[in-house]
Amino acid sequence: MADKLLIGIDLGGTTTKMAFLEKSGKIIDKWRIKTDTSDNGNHIAPNIAKSINSEMTKTNHTKDEFLGMGMGTPGTIDNKAGTVYGAYNLNWGDKHQVKSVIEKGVGLPLIMDNDANVAALGEFRRGAGSKDQDIVFVTLGTGVGGGIITEGHLLHGCNGDAGEIGHICVKPGGYMCTCGKRGCLEQYASATGVVHIAHDMAEKFTTGKSRLKQLEDKHQKVTSKIVFYLADNGDILANQVVDRVCFYLGLALSDVANAFNPSNIIIGGGVSNAGNTLLQPTTRYFQENAFPPVRDSTKVQLAQLGNDAGAIGAGSLALKFDKSSKNKSSWDK
Repeated sequence: MADKLLIGIDLGGTTTKMAFLEKSGKIIDKWRIKTDTSDNGNHIAPNIAKSINSEMTKTNHTKDEFLGMGMGTPGTIDNKAGTVYGAYNLNWGDKHQVKSVIEKGVGLPLIMDNDANVAALGEFRRGAGSKDQDIVFVTLGTGVGGGIITEGHLLHGCNGDAGEIGHICVKPGGYMCTCGKRGCLEQYASATGVVHIAHDMAEKFTTGKSRLKQLEDKHQKVTSKIVFYLADNGDILANQVVDRVCFYLGLALSDVANAFNPSNIIIGGGVSNAGNTLLQPTTRYFQENAFPPVRDSTKVQLAQLGNDAGAIGAGSLALKFDKSSKNKSSWDK
């Protein structure tokens, strides 16, 4: 009898990415749907169940072929109660019954975890951390998230908030963060943080010519992608902005590495598409600030799985439903 398959669900504010996977984490089918956040997000869970059923029919699978489902989601998760809350980009400010709706709709058990944690699991199982037991994953997007795996175990902490790398303070008294604190990494190394820094530095920029300065002065739209593109093409101000961003990121990663001594720190998310323009200065500042033995044993690198990391990691959560295995940990390789 063939091994049972897994279902991975990567729930995002704009799109929901899903996949059917083998136990090894290999994707055999993947698709995506629009995340409908209208009506307080009440359509999200039913739409996920409906889409999974439709894809099973389309690909000639039945629910009996699957072990279970795993889902990565923003917000605060209570698997016992089956609820998610505080996911404001989904309009799930209050507690939403998610687990029971999807389980009833599909007929399979579901386990949930934080979206950054499942992306970390994905890179750990099939991506840049697949040869290691100790990794830190940081995702740079609209915000900054993270996941920490040490000795093969995903850390959650006493309140489920381990890995909140985005809320490490890198500049006391700095930019106000949505969490209510000032100076969080999220306000300096996210896509929105890059734009914020660019705006402030442009106001004080007086030396040389800069296309970024011109865009800011004319109140034209500036994105993190534009900033890194201009830096790649020699723009003085854009390079100064990138250097500032990478300083804060490298500093925060050195603090995390000093605490956990990972083999790899893996950087993912949309901002990581800047490639070496982001990676090289970040690595330099990481090495300047890390404890020397940690500096010499930890590699900073870019994620490898792109948009597949979340679905792969989410699917691996369903390994906990494997009654045939003595070790049901979702992080097993």
